[in-house]
Amino acid sequence: MEHRHQQPQPSESSDSGESIQITDADSVQLIQISDADSVEPIRISDVDSVKRIEITAADSVERIQITDADSVDDQLPSLDELEKILGYKFNDKNLLEEAFTDSSFPHKSFSYERLEHLGDSVLNLLITKEHYIKYPDSPPGALTRLRAANVDTEKLARVAVKHGFHRFLRHNKPLLREQIREFSQAILDYPLHSNGLIDAPKVLADIVESTIGAVFFDSNSSTDIVWKVFEKFLEPIIDRETLKVHPVTELYEVCQKRNLRVKFVDLWRESMEFNVLIEDQLVGRGTYGLKKEIAHNRAAKDALDNLATILGDKMNCM
Repeated sequence: MEHRHQQPQPSESSDSGESIQITDADSVQLIQISDADSVEPIRISDVDSVKRIEITAADSVERIQITDADSVDDQLPSLDELEKILGYKFNDKNLLEEAFTDSSFPHKSFSYERLEHLGDSVLNLLITKEHYIKYPDSPPGALTRLRAANVDTEKLARVAVKHGFHRFLRHNKPLLREQIREFSQAILDYPLHSNGLIDAPKVLADIVESTIGAVFFDSNSSTDIVWKVFEKFLEPIIDRETLKVHPVTELYEVCQKRNLRVKFVDLWRESMEFNVLIEDQLVGRGTYGLKKEIAHNRAAKDALDNLATILGDKMNCM
């Protein structure tokens, strides 16, 4: 069904339609779909003010796509609120808007990617400096591990969720909200860091780095101001006492110390799974469908948890 420069009906209902398309609708107040068993795409284009989209009992709505929606910006929290959270007043607020605009967002010719690139470099410098001063006896390798733990995707994504940065992100990614919800729930089991066991949406880490880049540029390249603004957000900073060994690394180290043969069996293409064999005995299993690396890490962690129980006497020196 298609509306062109006409006042649309308040709602559209479909029990088994294949598609819904609305184009050039000036003031759609409500799109409502009830008991839609097989609505495949929903496309809304050139909509000036879509107030609400409501889907009830839809078993298989595959995609909702909104393009050229003029009023999406107005429904997002004000960037003034974000400045209050940061405790920093921008001289050029366009930098802040750029820092929170994803490339998927309509009507914008810019995205956060350049500021993210800048912020990544600034953050690496600041974290390295912090540990260099704190641990004057640490060799470069140890400082590198500390830096990596404090700037990786999961650590920065935690910052974004904890302080609500994600609420200000301008994007058109329908699945992102659920991904953020799942991540927010998963980190409850790992207060500091999961060491590769959970999937962190990269965009969350990106906007932390892009905001760092925006403050750096806005403050005439002052690393002191950037650190003053962001140190509190980056807490707790992982240090030598709280740094954990990655589960894959730890498993190899444990097995090498005891002269045990370890083998990862890659079944990810077939069943989204990795198995861990030690001395040809199944000791661990890890599953995750979206990222192969996480399934691999989970298998290593499962093997570490099961080593003493399954291998018995061979692990009596643990």
